[in-house]
Amino acid sequence: MFSSEVYTSRRNQLRKLVKSGVIFFPGNPEVPFNYPANTYGYRQDSNFLYYFGLDHAGFAGVMDLEEGTDILFGNHQEMDDIIWEGNLPSLDELAKHVGANKVLTNAELGAYLQGVIAAGRKVHFVAPYRAELKLMFQDWLGLTPALIKTHSSVELIKAIVSQREIKEPREIVEIEIALETAYRMHTTAMRMAHEGVWEQAIAGTIEGIALAGGGPVSFPVILSMNGQTLHNHDHSHFLKNGRLLIVDAGCETNKHYAADITRTSPVGGKFSQKQAEIYQTVLNANKAVIEACKPGIFYKDMHLLAARTIVNGLKEIGLMKGDTDAAVAAGAHALFFPHGLGHQMGLDVHDLENLGENYVGYDHEVSRASQFGLAFLRMGKRLKPGHVMTDEPGIYFIPALIDQWRAAGTHKDFINFDKAETYKDFGGIRIEDDLLITETGCKVLGRPIPKEIADVESMVANKLV
Repeated sequence: MFSSEVYTSRRNQLRKLVKSGVIFFPGNPEVPFNYPANTYGYRQDSNFLYYFGLDHAGFAGVMDLEEGTDILFGNHQEMDDIIWEGNLPSLDELAKHVGANKVLTNAELGAYLQGVIAAGRKVHFVAPYRAELKLMFQDWLGLTPALIKTHSSVELIKAIVSQREIKEPREIVEIEIALETAYRMHTTAMRMAHEGVWEQAIAGTIEGIALAGGGPVSFPVILSMNGQTLHNHDHSHFLKNGRLLIVDAGCETNKHYAADITRTSPVGGKFSQKQAEIYQTVLNANKAVIEACKPGIFYKDMHLLAARTIVNGLKEIGLMKGDTDAAVAAGAHALFFPHGLGHQMGLDVHDLENLGENYVGYDHEVSRASQFGLAFLRMGKRLKPGHVMTDEPGIYFIPALIDQWRAAGTHKDFINFDKAETYKDFGGIRIEDDLLITETGCKVLGRPIPKEIADVESMVANKLV
């Protein structure tokens, strides 16, 4: 936890952004794994963490905007709790830790919220993403799961996004801590990228590094030689020389701030000429974005910059042709780069997206596109100092997509389909860094993880025995 002043300050700032009523932040409950007493590893809701700080199940927070009170709801510890969990701070002590000035029990929560509604006052909340909480909302607010989203507060959503997306210096420190662990995860994976190694052995090893660093992985590890599948969680294969290994993995700190990094390594330690050409094109796109990122620029334009860089590289290789700007405007590059450039990152690896991607990544200045590929861009709006963004261009050769576009003649004026046929067994390449937008530009966060061709080859060659 941070100091109580941090949480008090955050709530006071939120008070300036929401006009009236009561703001309700339910914490996450425990979730059974395979029987009631055996639960999944616990993860607190990020909004509750940000405003109330307690990383335990069984709590809720309420801000009364008219009265100026902050209420912590929870249960007083009983002897059974002490036997199984040990002595914990009292409810009053926990409230003091987070700067709450009133304590009520969970048994009183439903009646309290119903009383607010009966008085004609608004209860602001964001729609929960866990089924258990959706069911609890029926008892607390009389809302069935089907009605929750339509009653969630857009005013609160926009206020939270505007506050949480600009990272405090203490939050950047936490992200850097996560990235130090990510450095060990990715350099270890590179050193294990050798003939005969089981993908699962690498995935398990780097997940263990995340846990040893203080937190779990920030999302299920994506690791595969079949990198043409963007979110490939199948780790069943044994590595073969001549293939490429994509590792997209990150971790959380013990305060739950995230890292998200992708590196692509040649199994055995040497890129072929064909692989190096594609790799350098992706790297050029990654570095072009780093060079151009600064406040005031739309991240959508950074995506399009990466797309143009990729088209230019693929034209040199002979996979694309024609005018670069026209190809990007038509969306022809999406055959090879079918996803968005990046997303915000912080307490969640896809920060704030539980509030709704369009509220997080788009606003009155820029709307989400419908074009294939560009529609998957999660963040398109204007950059501000304090934004933390992922920069993750990629090139992939997806046989089914190549076949579909070729059969339909899709973008045939820009794509050399005969050449693309010869890459169907290639896989994919993605390179991802985490960027902090500064007052004048951007900063790549964390200790540099090898990404230049020679540096990646050297790291893989430093084989783990």
